[in-house]
Amino acid sequence: MSAIVELNNISKIYGEITAIKNLTLKIPHNQIFTLIGPNGSGKTTLLKILAFLEKPTKGTVTFNGELVKEGNLDRLRLHSTMVFQKTALFDTTVAKNIAYGLKFRGLSKNEIDEKLRSVLKTVRLEGYEKRRAKKLSGGEQQRVSLARAIALGTELLLLDEPTANLDQKNMSITEAAISQIVQERNTTIVLATHNMLQTKTLSENVALLINGELIHVGKAIEILEDTKKLAGFARIENIFSGISRITIDGTAIIDVGDDVHIEAALKKEGNVSVFIKPEDIILSKNKLTSSARNVLKGKIVEVYDLGSVVRLKVDVGKTFTVQITKRSFNEMGLNLSTEVFLTFKASSVRII
Repeated sequence: MSAIVELNNISKIYGEITAIKNLTLKIPHNQIFTLIGPNGSGKTTLLKILAFLEKPTKGTVTFNGELVKEGNLDRLRLHSTMVFQKTALFDTTVAKNIAYGLKFRGLSKNEIDEKLRSVLKTVRLEGYEKRRAKKLSGGEQQRVSLARAIALGTELLLLDEPTANLDQKNMSITEAAISQIVQERNTTIVLATHNMLQTKTLSENVALLINGELIHVGKAIEILEDTKKLAGFARIENIFSGISRITIDGTAIIDVGDDVHIEAALKKEGNVSVFIKPEDIILSKNKLTSSARNVLKGKIVEVYDLGSVVRLKVDVGKTFTVQITKRSFNEMGLNLSTEVFLTFKASSVRII
């Protein structure tokens, strides 16, 4: 498959800091390409170069076979759009936020109205046209930013941590919209993320960056299988490795060490690695009456307030990450050292 962008031995230097070092990479047309790596690895800088907002200190960038240079920079910027991690919306209606870039590009009112209806449907914000953008929830604001970018219809769409700190509803809607864009429009998406499950679900190809250097390019599953490279930065919490044995009920009991056993709806014996999404775990202060096969008692050891949601680390012998709403956190009166129960289904345990 031909490449929409080719980066040839590019570096980006800010004073004494080298953000990107001798990177060569091809981004294929019409797919979702993911950049992963720890904070400070150069992902955002690379996105800015792809958006033609930053120029490499050295090396060349080719877009659709055309060498990017000073003379064609303004024209090529019209073919690429970047959505930043931190939402920046005008203090006006949702419709006017989305229409701004379209008016700048000379579209008629009818064309703008048609695009407005289409993109709001894609991000599931139909009927929000007259609402004040800055009065919306953080997740809804992020979806408005995405809609504004989609409406421009650029060939290249760059997303910097598009679902960071979103609750499960907004995350699911955003991921569905990203997938739909590629399927229905002539668009290539490059996204930077720490969410490895999202990487596996959405991406065809992945590039791993560490300290500004390209470490690996390949299929998502290739990266996911190398947990050593991901350790310490990737949002792929609740990965456990252990010995699996099949029960008489046809499920598997996995001994992951430290007297912790996980029951999973899989039929594989021997060494396995599994993960459980934080959103699939129910947290309670009392043991629940439930058909779920996994009930673990532990203590809260870390709390991360992310606005509308709270992410907790719970020590049950192994450390689990759980995500709940801020409202639930407050109603249960949770805090560090609070004893809690974690409950999740055997079907929520997924093999890597």
